[in-house]
Amino acid sequence: MSDNPLANLFANNKAWSESMHAENPEFFSRLVNQQSPEYLWIGCSDSRVPANQIIGLAPGEVFVHRNIGNVVVHTDLNALSVIHYAVEMLRVKHILVVGHYGCGGVKAALYDNRTGLTDNWLRHVQDVRDRHDAIIAAIEDANERVNRLCELNAMQQVVNVCQTSVLREAWARGQSVTVHGWCYSLENGLINDLKVSANSREEAMERYRDAVEAMR
Repeated sequence: MSDNPLANLFANNKAWSESMHAENPEFFSRLVNQQSPEYLWIGCSDSRVPANQIIGLAPGEVFVHRNIGNVVVHTDLNALSVIHYAVEMLRVKHILVVGHYGCGGVKAALYDNRTGLTDNWLRHVQDVRDRHDAIIAAIEDANERVNRLCELNAMQQVVNVCQTSVLREAWARGQSVTVHGWCYSLENGLINDLKVSANSREEAMERYRDAVEAMR
């Protein structure tokens, strides 16, 4: 028996590498020489929400940023740097802001469940909760309340992305990049389009207002 507690992961890696070579002998050489994804995925860190598998794309086809609650705030240099690199260097055509139903971070934010240090990060989600308190309070089912906040949070993050200097400058120079808001279901593996796709800050605000109004 191996003394390495991660031996199974190395074995899995070897098996995966061999299977990829067998399916496509040029896969890794092509991957090394080129990264040209059309998509930036901004999603939750939840281990049950793997970006590539959900949308059926191979490594190299999706640039990924993940954090608890799929939050984008203008003081987060990590997220902003990812967005900048994706838009300026990789020239992605689509930014996918993807929440997921039943998100533990969103649930904690909704019900003020203490999580420790993460409470400070989830304050951003609580801002969304407070902004739409009437919509959420009108829902009787506890799980549905969480799911509605998951949607509202993803929609708000679309607006936040569209308000970054990176996107404003990209659109000002005529670059084609669209920001989308989705919510993923763990129960059936399907994505729900939240209908807030935008090609400008103004369009994002308009789509956001329309989507919120439809929830009332």
